[in-house]
Amino acid sequence: MVFEDENIVALNKPPGMLSIPDREGKESSLKDYLKEAYGDIFTVHRLDKETSGLIIFAKTPAAHKHFSRQFEERKTVKIYLGLLIGSLPNDEGRIDAPIAENMAKRGTMLIHKRGKPALTDYHLLKELKMYSWVQFRIHTGRTHQIRVHAKELGAPLVGDPIYGDGKPVLLSSFKSKFKLSKDVLEEKPLLNRLALHAFQLKITDEDGNWIELEAPLHKDLKVTVLQLEKYLKK
Repeated sequence: MVFEDENIVALNKPPGMLSIPDREGKESSLKDYLKEAYGDIFTVHRLDKETSGLIIFAKTPAAHKHFSRQFEERKTVKIYLGLLIGSLPNDEGRIDAPIAENMAKRGTMLIHKRGKPALTDYHLLKELKMYSWVQFRIHTGRTHQIRVHAKELGAPLVGDPIYGDGKPVLLSSFKSKFKLSKDVLEEKPLLNRLALHAFQLKITDEDGNWIELEAPLHKDLKVTVLQLEKYLKK
């Protein structure tokens, strides 16, 4: 739990969990758990299954209408953190490139003039030789927006099986003189999932006051960045 009042509940979604039920309804979602706890609960926005971090749900129809409108009208401030493969063309910049569904491969997205407007600001936080630790602010909320725009920069997100190579981060790949313990047969990855985290969200309540929320990094991503800093920071 990150925050709760009479109108909303904010949580730090773990990676690999659905935000809301899918069409098949075979997997449990965060919304399912909230419905058990609260009864009525309303979807304001969602995160990709693979993405971790900050997500809010509304407790009442009125709150749902109020907060959903903010997302639709782009009045929220949404900050993400991501670990990218490779280097950025610039330390900061803006990607303004429309995103559409890939008709040849349903469920994936691409940059195309027939797509909906998509605007992403990026800022390099740390250069880590073969990786980049980057902050994103998204002004629109298109499906896979950061993932598609990161690919457009030539630096896809670590662990992205669709827009990148999907490979895990292994300590042995950058720590010299790495050795497995005697009783360990196979190295366990530091990170074996999409390296994208919804970090901060600023929204206004029904009285016009700002609510500033922040979800700490999950342990796997936090440890990975710390290890990369230790061995690779320039």
